[in-house]
Amino acid sequence: MNQILTLVAPVFGLIGLGWFVARTRLLPESTAIGVSDFVATLAIPALIFRTLSEGSVPEASPWSYWAAYFLGVAIVWLLAMALARRLFEASGTETVICGFSAAQSNTVQLGVPLIVMVFGEPGALPMFLLIAVHLPIIMLAAAIMFSRANGEGRGFGIVATLRALATNPIIIAIVLGGIVRIAHIPLPGLVVDIVGQLAVAAAPVTLVAMGMAVARYGLRGNLGPTTVMTVFKLVVHPFVTWILAFHVFAMPPVFAAVAVTFAALPTGINAYLVAIRYRSGEALASNAISLTTLVSVVTITFWLWFIGAAPV
Repeated sequence: MNQILTLVAPVFGLIGLGWFVARTRLLPESTAIGVSDFVATLAIPALIFRTLSEGSVPEASPWSYWAAYFLGVAIVWLLAMALARRLFEASGTETVICGFSAAQSNTVQLGVPLIVMVFGEPGALPMFLLIAVHLPIIMLAAAIMFSRANGEGRGFGIVATLRALATNPIIIAIVLGGIVRIAHIPLPGLVVDIVGQLAVAAAPVTLVAMGMAVARYGLRGNLGPTTVMTVFKLVVHPFVTWILAFHVFAMPPVFAAVAVTFAALPTGINAYLVAIRYRSGEALASNAISLTTLVSVVTITFWLWFIGAAPV
């Protein structure tokens, strides 16, 4: 536990630093937006590209790994939607936001640096195998559910989502990194150096940017639904994934541990972006991001200890 705390403390310390800088206005809000754009457009894609292009191709099919994680996502998403409708009489689109916020993890901004710090090189492959499909699957599922909730039968939301995914820097980095690795394409030294410098900056800058974002979103009431979403995201989701990854599906131990760690992550900022796009549940998504990030300081530490994560 002491070893895990030693690793987790700097992660949330950097998030806290970002929150402090934003709240005290040491840096203007425009800087926070710029830092987030740098992370999403350059730093994280560079880290993903470097790791994938230099990593190994999995010898076995990762279907059981994906099944354990995404079956957990589906269970939590549907349960959270049902409770939001029954307990809080949420509208159709609001229930989708509740489900999305309870099941969608902050895999990039928090997941990437945390997995790298805790599991090191052994965790890199399962980490990017999940990231490679997480964003497309989650965003497409949200688009389909919002289309159904809004009574739209023409799929325009799905088409727009596919177009956005095709131009997403993270998706592009995943595709290019995979091509370079599989085709054994040699990269010029200058390219390797530039990508490496950006990749080094990815983890600390991303965590500070996340703290600044949490300060910007804040809490906006609706604490009842927010508490339910927080419990589902930080307790139910990792518990269901733990059962599936460790006791139902067969996979290497490090894959199972990474799956549970991803499930234990707080709600990702995509929840708020989706809420803004569909003009529904903005306050719910903002609350989920802020509260789950705060509470995850304790719950992530617990889950890493529970699954016996071995710091590297």
